[in-house]
Amino acid sequence: MKMGITYRLFLLILCATGLAILFLILIMWWSINRGFYQYIETVNQKNLAQVADDLEKKYAQQGSWDFLKHTPPNWDLNGARFSFEQDMDHPPFHAPDEKPPMSPPPEPGMDRPPLPLIDNDQNTPMGPRFAGKYHPTPLVILNADKKLLYGFYPPDGKINLDPIIVRGNIVGYVGLHSPKRFPHPMQIKFLSQQKLALALGAFGIVLIVIIISFPLSRRLVKPIREMADATHDIASGKYATRVSVSSTDELGQLARDFNAMALTLDKHEKERRQWVADISHELRTPVAVLQGEIEALLDGIRNITPETIRSLHSETQRLKRLVEDLYQLALSDLGALTYRKENLDLVEALRDSIDSYRAEFERKGIALKNNIDKNIKAIGFADRERLRQLFANLLENSLRYTDAGGALEIGAKVSADSIVIEFQDSKPGVSGEEMERLFDRFYRVEESRNRKSGGAGLGLSISKKIVDAHEGVISARKSPPGGLLIRISMPVFGGRK
Repeated sequence: MKMGITYRLFLLILCATGLAILFLILIMWWSINRGFYQYIETVNQKNLAQVADDLEKKYAQQGSWDFLKHTPPNWDLNGARFSFEQDMDHPPFHAPDEKPPMSPPPEPGMDRPPLPLIDNDQNTPMGPRFAGKYHPTPLVILNADKKLLYGFYPPDGKINLDPIIVRGNIVGYVGLHSPKRFPHPMQIKFLSQQKLALALGAFGIVLIVIIISFPLSRRLVKPIREMADATHDIASGKYATRVSVSSTDELGQLARDFNAMALTLDKHEKERRQWVADISHELRTPVAVLQGEIEALLDGIRNITPETIRSLHSETQRLKRLVEDLYQLALSDLGALTYRKENLDLVEALRDSIDSYRAEFERKGIALKNNIDKNIKAIGFADRERLRQLFANLLENSLRYTDAGGALEIGAKVSADSIVIEFQDSKPGVSGEEMERLFDRFYRVEESRNRKSGGAGLGLSISKKIVDAHEGVISARKSPPGGLLIRISMPVFGGRK
């Protein structure tokens, strides 16, 4: 069974929290044990000084260590009380040559082996009574030769000894075993309570993490799941799909970017459909005209005359131009439109294009005014043929849409790093809403879309592609004479007025 991202995130949070808590418990567990026993040992060492003082006085009175046989010292394992027991029948006294009892193997969790427990029925007062048994005393007394007199001396000899000095001479030594080997029931209870509290606290933290992390995981995954569903819809062609933006973090930014992507895809899909519809429309008109005229010739309705041939040739030329424009635009969209750039005078290329169209403008009755200063020059890195195509498209656009009796004025201004070329014609003009769509493919201002006055609506779109390829900017606005003003700005590296 495949695990969802919600449960994965939940388990990830839970595992990370569990490891952190486990590490914290181990540190706290070690710290509690170490700190507690260090505290007990410090207290014991302070009380050990009292023991040494009492033993010195007792030794000074008796003159030997024989008093330990009948009055052995009693050390309470909590380290708070010390006294001498009286009339003891079996004290834990060892003659100097007597071999002391050995300790059993260490128990798990203890750094040293514990001393042996002695059954209660032996009636040997070797320390406080615990659960029916006497526990050995932690107190160790040695004579001056460090022979064991009282208690149990560890085999490894790791015990701190304080000297017992009487009249300036060392008569013995006294020491205490580690509190870990002689834990008092209250001490054990205290440690157990602390460790239980620590374990309960850790369990409570884990429980809180479980209660919080699962809803949090679902909340974090919800926008991701929503975007996954929306992505599936987009892949299925439902480009109108959008996701809700409910935060300002990375997920919110991802949702905004997804909506922007979906909007772009939706726009491109609409443009694609419009593109197909426009191509079909533009191709259908000349094909229908050609088909009608050819069928008329075949049926004998029209005779084959030079005029008929010219009409067929004219429609064929229109169809050829349309196909060529479509081809050029498709190459530009694919980035495969070739440019053979070289250093050339942009003003000179513009003048050549103007001269080639002068006769056409005169034939239609439109004044073509060349306002370019004869002395200016602008050297740029450009493709001569593409520039001619650019200027031809703009001249053709004004020729088609400017009313007879109007005028087209062409000017150019050159600076050190750019040239600005303006084409401004007379009426009719273009509204503000239509101005924004002039460079869209297949868009024409005329609503009838008849082909007598207008082209296919690709000229300005191709022009924009050419200007962009030359790192320039092209824009449209209303001209002072009331028509359209096309402004082109292109970079140059050799401008001169």
